Amino acid sequence: MKGFIKGTATAMITPFLKEGGVNFDAFGKMIEYQIAGGTDALVILGTTGEPSTMTDEEKVAVMEYAVKKIAGRAKIIFGTGSNCTDGAVKASVRAEKMGADGLLCVTPYYNKCTQKGIVEYYKAICSAVSIPVIAYNVPARTGVNILPPTAGELAKIPNLAGIKEACGNMEQICETMRRVRPFCDVYSGDDNLNVPILAIGGAGLISVASNLAPKEVKAVYTYVADGNLAKANELQDRLLPLIDACFTEVNPIPVKAGCDMLGLDAGVPRAPLTELEEAHKAIMKKCIDELGLKL
Repeated sequence: MKGFIKGTATAMITPFLKEGGVNFDAFGKMIEYQIAGGTDALVILGTTGEPSTMTDEEKVAVMEYAVKKIAGRAKIIFGTGSNCTDGAVKASVRAEKMGADGLLCVTPYYNKCTQKGIVEYYKAICSAVSIPVIAYNVPARTGVNILPPTAGELAKIPNLAGIKEACGNMEQICETMRRVRPFCDVYSGDDNLNVPILAIGGAGLISVASNLAPKEVKAVYTYVADGNLAKANELQDRLLPLIDACFTEVNPIPVKAGCDMLGLDAGVPRAPLTELEEAHKAIMKKCIDELGLKL
């Protein structure tokens, strides 16, 4: 299916309290910052939200809070992927019942399934729910790559809304786009490649950097959508140092530190992730200051 998202989605962080639990006051502030910045969809409990360190009770509480807080002002996409197909199906069914507009499902990780296994995994999830599902391809994290022929097969699943591409290989992404274009959308899942992916027909982007700069990231999308590649490249050039700063260490370590600098009370990541190194904090602070980012 096509047209589920047109625009920008933010891969939301989850702010944690030092004593344990989720900082819902901070999370609400982040949601309002995103909506005010023009973000079209919020991706919650995706990789950037650290769901692998959260209990089921925490995930349910976050979903309940998000649905009430957002209240239809932006689309809600919950991350429900797993390395266990049955677990992903159950999480997806639960997310739909709790009010998700769509789901983001990362490929199975660690198990390193075959291309056939990828197809069966997404068929199982999509057949269990009626809402749109976005497949997430990020082989650097999962060890599994959705190859273009497989993407073409996935695209024909009725409620497979698109593929979030973070493989980092534009040649592969172009071939994937060629195969899926008639059936579903492609979304940029790599902030460094937002402009080229949009330029070849990407329907939107799912961004980490937009936790910090939602207005600016949305403007990049709008410039491309309006056919103004010169302006899009000019703004993307200004954003690239911030984007690089967001990945000086494993995501979401840097972006959480950046959100703290903005006053969003992001807290620190949960173990085994650690607090951002001081040298990298200085880089992040410089980028935020140079862009003039503020609440």
